[in-house]
Amino acid sequence: MQPIQDQIQESIRVKQLLLDQTKPIELMANVITQSIQNGGKLMICGNGGSAGDSQHLSTELTIRLSSVFERPAIAALALTTNTSTITACANDYGYDFIFSRQVEALGKPEDVLLGLSTSGNSKNVILALEAAQTRGITTLGLTGKSGGKMKDVCDVIICVDSENPNRIQESHILIGHILCDLVQYGLYG
Repeated sequence: MQPIQDQIQESIRVKQLLLDQTKPIELMANVITQSIQNGGKLMICGNGGSAGDSQHLSTELTIRLSSVFERPAIAALALTTNTSTITACANDYGYDFIFSRQVEALGKPEDVLLGLSTSGNSKNVILALEAAQTRGITTLGLTGKSGGKMKDVCDVIICVDSENPNRIQESHILIGHILCDLVQYGLYG
């Protein structure tokens, strides 16, 4: 077991490295903002904790990020929430296709797909990003140090400089909150 202070210090160190990633964060925010302005939506997907982050971030946009800034709802959708769709797809086609089938059904060229994967190798996320690309949908990715296979299927990717899934996910939610803040102010600020 790693001591508490060491875990906190490691989290701080990883987040400090994000200071070198401000340009891709800003680029992602601009891409999402332009998509919404053009009548598109943000779709988000991931597995496990990243599925939870997908739901969290889509809610921050659809409902609100904070009570400090009231604004209209922003079109965002987590592809992780419809259990009937997910289980039917897993049963009929296989778990690898649970997100790509939704992208096929719901995605249009003015949309954006954000994939989250700490390893960058989640097959269902990669297939969703590939499905988005074939439809002319801009693809964004949040992943860990190596970027995994997602590097090849994302128009913009941020690889958190860590191999520890806990630290990667902590950074993903920080990046996600920053994206939500930049998007809401870009649209309504």
